[in-house]
Amino acid sequence: MATSETRSARQDEDGKPLLRVAAALPDGWRRFWRRVSLFMPKRLYARSLIIVIAPMILLQSVVAFVFMERHWQTVTQRLSMAVTRDIAAIIDMIETYPDQNGYQNVLRIAQERLGLKVDIMPPDPLPAPGPKPFFSILDQVLSAEITRQINRPFWLDTVGNSAIVEIRIRLDDMVLRIFARRSQAYASNTHIFLLWMVGTSLVLIIIAVLFLRNQIRPIQQLAAAAESFGKGRPPPPDFRPRGADEVRRAGAAFILMRERIERQIEQRTAMLTGVSHDLRTILTRFKLQLAIAGKRPETEALNQDIDDMQSMLEGYLAFARGEASEDTGQLNIESLFERLSEEARLRKRKLTTQITGSPDLLVRPAAFTRLMSNLVGNAFRYARTVHVHATHTRGSLTVVIDDDGPGIPAEKREHVFKPFVRLDDARNQDASGTGLGLSIARDIARSHGGDIILAASPMGGLRATVRLPA
Repeated sequence: MATSETRSARQDEDGKPLLRVAAALPDGWRRFWRRVSLFMPKRLYARSLIIVIAPMILLQSVVAFVFMERHWQTVTQRLSMAVTRDIAAIIDMIETYPDQNGYQNVLRIAQERLGLKVDIMPPDPLPAPGPKPFFSILDQVLSAEITRQINRPFWLDTVGNSAIVEIRIRLDDMVLRIFARRSQAYASNTHIFLLWMVGTSLVLIIIAVLFLRNQIRPIQQLAAAAESFGKGRPPPPDFRPRGADEVRRAGAAFILMRERIERQIEQRTAMLTGVSHDLRTILTRFKLQLAIAGKRPETEALNQDIDDMQSMLEGYLAFARGEASEDTGQLNIESLFERLSEEARLRKRKLTTQITGSPDLLVRPAAFTRLMSNLVGNAFRYARTVHVHATHTRGSLTVVIDDDGPGIPAEKREHVFKPFVRLDDARNQDASGTGLGLSIARDIARSHGGDIILAASPMGGLRATVRLPA
């Protein structure tokens, strides 16, 4: 089982690229990049989306800024300049032909040729200036052009969504009111550009999401297959190398590695089975010869040695086999605790059990039963009272076994997991056993993707904690 330092290192592993960059920066920037790495996504799919979408958004933002500040303002300025020039020409014609017929002709020419509706009003005061809009290029540019080209008192109304712009200019003995279409003085096609920009960005993002999902899925399937194999479960039935060439090569390499490991386990098990059969045959001959020789004081020790050799052989074979060939299935831990309680009654021990969460487990039933039997049986051997607490939450299973026995010194808790190791000097209440119980238990736990940790128990003895992914 990984220590807290190892878990912290795994959690920070995804932030290492940013931290490497930050290592070459001053302390302020280094702290900034450390904080940024905490909020960065950890999954490859999310990071790939950021790599694709972030440059696209940055590019669109730059293009929009350049368009708004340069193209849009330039076009609006030129249109406003043209409208102001037309108004200045109308004022010149009115002042050149200061009679009623001249006025009528000027108004007609302005409407028919210039697209401006012009009215001549009495010389009343101009309306009070209205509130200036927070952001209006038309109001700013058109006001500047009227001041530059005409340089007379004027009143301007560009506020609102109206398609008409009203301009009033005070002359010597009249007020000239002009109605112009907003499109004559303003670049009104901006929304089309923004619509196309946002629309194309959404289309590209959707395509990128679909494409990246198809590219990331084989990696996710490979990770799931490797995780299942690490837990001792068969890989998903639909797993096969697919996707990009590098991902296919990784998938094919994983399949070959899994097949080599399975063949190695099968060969080891077959070899040990054969060796066990041959040794059993020899041990049977020894027993037969001793039986023929009859019961004598000098043969009792030989019989005991043969029994010990057979028990050790069976234990070693079980340890080497590790229940690896068993398929995963459902196991009800309540039924398992009932069998352990029955064993406790037979051995005159006190056993209390507690279950938090669902009692149904997805494990290799025979192997997990052997794991629990070894740990609880080890507690029965050295203690009088044993308490077992199983916690099954989403994604994990934790089983804590406490006893009131003599315990194991802290410096020897890892040593006892080695095969054939026994601490009879400290725990000599029972001389039976081969020293393989804890080795087999840890081997089974690790074949499920978990581990076993020994510690001091609040009951005064030993605490064995089994953690498995569920």
